[in-house]
Amino acid sequence: MLPAPIPVDDAQRLKALHELLILDTPPEERFDRIVAFASQEFDVPIALVSLVDQNRQWFKARVGLQACETSRDISFCGHALTEQRPLVIPDALADPRFADNPLVLGAPFIRFYAGAPLRLPGGSAVVGTLCLIDTRPRQLDHTDLAILGSLRDLVVQELVGQPVPA
Repeated sequence: MLPAPIPVDDAQRLKALHELLILDTPPEERFDRIVAFASQEFDVPIALVSLVDQNRQWFKARVGLQACETSRDISFCGHALTEQRPLVIPDALADPRFADNPLVLGAPFIRFYAGAPLRLPGGSAVVGTLCLIDTRPRQLDHTDLAILGSLRDLVVQELVGQPVPA
């Protein structure tokens, strides 16, 4: 397993995340609706709004997963923090970064992952992802990626309380 690279601006990114005052808050319907829709739209058993803190990823909203958080060092979402576009892993068992990850070899048995980075307005801080997880390999096409991007923008809009510029 290859650990996710730490973004060069991680201190600034963490400051922006903490300024949102959202970590460890109760579930909220506005986020829950988005992950429920994502799970249905993409026919995946797990959809999450994942916020990546210093040592953990914490789930603001989740469908199909009991855990409230996992360690950052084994997170797929940690890898997506440095991406400009959604990070798509069609088959985690075939990807050397994840093939021996405990989340692949054990519950929830991740095979497919797609994580759209939650980039705050201004473009600098990526605080987490809207992610899709499946227990079987799969692909996303251009239409799927566009829908995932639109849902990601809704999550960011809810995080900051204002529309996200296109």
